[in-house]
Amino acid sequence: MHSSEFDIIIIGGSYAGLSAAMALGRSLRKVLVIDGGKPCNRQTPHSHNFLTQDGKTPAEISTIARKQVEQYDTITFLLGFAVKGKKTESGFEIETEKGEVFQGKKLIFATGVKDIMPEIPGFTECWGISVIHCPYCHGYEVRNQKTGIMANGDFGYEFGKLITNWTEDLTIFTNGKSTLTDEQTGKLALKGVRIIETEIEKIEHKIGKLEQLILKDGAQIALKALYAKADFVQSSDIPVSLGIELTEHGHIKVDPMQKTSILGVYACGDNSTQFRSVSFAVSTGTMAAAACNKELIDEEFRDI
Repeated sequence: MHSSEFDIIIIGGSYAGLSAAMALGRSLRKVLVIDGGKPCNRQTPHSHNFLTQDGKTPAEISTIARKQVEQYDTITFLLGFAVKGKKTESGFEIETEKGEVFQGKKLIFATGVKDIMPEIPGFTECWGISVIHCPYCHGYEVRNQKTGIMANGDFGYEFGKLITNWTEDLTIFTNGKSTLTDEQTGKLALKGVRIIETEIEKIEHKIGKLEQLILKDGAQIALKALYAKADFVQSSDIPVSLGIELTEHGHIKVDPMQKTSILGVYACGDNSTQFRSVSFAVSTGTMAAAACNKELIDEEFRDI
C-alpha cells in the first residue's frame, strides 16, 4: 500500500461498507476499506427482500458488490481488523492488528454486531438457517409451517402477533415462566397461538435444519423454524473508545444522515439499527457516504 492517508476510512466491508465505498468512489474520494472478511450472516444460506438479488447467497451478493466497487480506482481494500482508533488534529488515526497505521479525515463504521448465542445446544448451528430473526428475510420460506418463537413478555406478544401473518401453527416458548399479561395471553390464544413455559433443553437438527425442540421435561416438539432474538455486542470496540454514544439497546446512535455523536464519524448497517437486512444496510451505507462527502465539501468551502 503506497499511502497511509485517506479522505475517508471505512471500517467494515460488507453490504453497508461496500455501499458507502461505491458512493464515495463515485464522488472521487480517496477511501480505505478495512475488512476482516467475516460477515455475521456468512452461515445464512439465502438472502431475501433485496430487489434484483432475491434468493442469492450472502456471499454471491457481496462478491458482485466487491467487484463493482473495485472498478473505482480511488478505493483501496485492506484485509485485516482495525483494533485502535483516535482523534487527531487533522481527523482520525486507525491502527490494525498488524500494527499498520492509517489517517483519515473522516470515519465510517460499518462494523456490524456480534451475536451472543444462548447456551442451548444446537442454537448456534441453526442460527440464520432455521433459527431465524426476521420474517421479512425468512418468513416466506417457512410460511404455513410448524413454527416457534423463543421470546417472552411484551416482546413475545408483539413478535407473536407479527408471525401469525405467516403461519397459523405457532407456539411461543417463553423458556421459563411466562411474563405475558393475561390479556396478551388471551388474545394470542384466540389466534390459536400456544404458549409453553418449560425451558428448552436442546435443539435437534440436521446440518442446521431444525427438526425438533427437546424440553427439560422430556417433551419433544417438532418444528420447522424457530424465531429468536439473540443478544449482541458491537463487533468493534473503537466507537466506544472514541466516545461515540450508544442507544439504550446497544446500537451506535445516529441521526437520519447516519452521523454519530462525534463530528466526522458516521455509522451504517447493523451496528446502528434494529432492522437487520441487506437492503437496509445498503441504503444506510449510501446515506452515510453522501453525508460524509457533503461534510468534506462544506469544510473546503468554509476554509476559503
